[in-house]
Amino acid sequence: MGDGHSWWWLGVHGGAGVSTLEQAVPGGRDAGRAWPTAQGNQPVVLVARSTAHGLAAAQSAAQQWASRMVTGIDLLGLVVVADTPGRRPRALRDRVSLVSGAVPRLWEIPWVEAWRLGEPHLPKECSPLARDLIRLTQFT
Repeated sequence: MGDGHSWWWLGVHGGAGVSTLEQAVPGGRDAGRAWPTAQGNQPVVLVARSTAHGLAAAQSAAQQWASRMVTGIDLLGLVVVADTPGRRPRALRDRVSLVSGAVPRLWEIPWVEAWRLGEPHLPKECSPLARDLIRLTQFT
């Protein structure tokens, strides 16, 4: 991407958590809830909240990519950001499992109380995501 950013965060719905991830995991840039259209193969990470609405939007975006409705996209995976503390209801766990089959990788970020308090730091919960994205984009 040439501007200090290595991938695009694509929030598949409003409130997905892109601005928080953009601050917490350096290297990505907000795609503005639209597939990037710049020249070349653009690395993209989908972002959704772990709500029924968020997961449906993630599934729709994954289907657009898989059906080649969008071109020039190197889909790195999907980040599902917890919408509340605690264990997800079974229906939502099942939905995450279903959607994860349509994307190359899945990262699940649990509830981070510090984010709720407006503290945009890199919590340990994001370390695997940050490490993977650096590894995946270091040669692009």
